[in-house]
Amino acid sequence: MRKEQHHKGWNEIKTNDSWAIFKIMGEFVNGYEKLSKIGPCVSIFGSARTKPDNEYYQLAEKIARRIVESGYGVITGGGPGIMEAGNKGAHLGGGTSVGLNIELPFEQHDNPYIDHDKSLDFDYFFVRKVMFVKYSQGFVVMPGGFGTLDELFEAITLIQTHKIEKFPIILVGTHFWKDLMGWVKKTLLDTFENISTKDLDLIHLVDTEDEVIHILDAFYGDSDLSPNF
Repeated sequence: MRKEQHHKGWNEIKTNDSWAIFKIMGEFVNGYEKLSKIGPCVSIFGSARTKPDNEYYQLAEKIARRIVESGYGVITGGGPGIMEAGNKGAHLGGGTSVGLNIELPFEQHDNPYIDHDKSLDFDYFFVRKVMFVKYSQGFVVMPGGFGTLDELFEAITLIQTHKIEKFPIILVGTHFWKDLMGWVKKTLLDTFENISTKDLDLIHLVDTEDEVIHILDAFYGDSDLSPNF
């Protein structure tokens, strides 16, 4: 009896997984169709918990505005906090403001600064992450939590393994990032030699919107921009 129940349970899971493939495909198709029309963008990441009176919220808003004034659009996770600041700056700057929303049990809700035709909803984190990477010409990473670190290290890994084209990864906030980057250089690189020096070449640590724009402009120059894979 116990075996039969176990067997039925796994069969049910297998059936549900098979049907889920179609939903996953649908999210990919919808994302590709909408985002392929928006042109070059820069993704801005950071904590959903950051309040509007926080210095990093205000800095993210300034950075986003400068990004759209430089000819890029802005992509965020579509929620509150730093994501809202990014979309707000892009919106106030008259540029493209994209939100890739994810359904979560807490924190996440759409912010009001996303272009009405550029708001996408996802159930699957991994589909959403593909969209961030494929259509971004750079990552601006503000202070955040596990989700922000996930996006950061995913991008570094994909560049390191040549699965995507190289693009700038800009960490904003020396005070926030310095200890993590110190550990990466001292422990991963120097002590254990688990990474190479060149793996860190595209990671920049800055504190101002001017530095962000300078890095993007210096990296791309007059080159043609395209999706990363």
